[in-house]
Amino acid sequence: MRNFEFSLLEDKVEFFEALDLKTLEKKINEQIDHNRAIMLGVHSVSHQMHVDEEGRRFYSAVVHFRLKGK
Repeated sequence: MRNFEFSLLEDKVEFFEALDLKTLEKKINEQIDHNRAIMLGVHSVSHQMHVDEEGRRFYSAVVHFRLKGK
């Protein structure tokens, strides 16, 4: 007989990048929905925008997910 042990993921940090804010927001929102299924909610969000030499914008974000209720 096998014993199964389950442990909940308590913290998770994910990185996102996109060429426009709309795409970045969509990627983050999709991952929020996925992580909600494993009982993780958004704890904090950090984001940046970078402009390259040719004037193109590049957006990135770091989202810290944490077990709900912690």
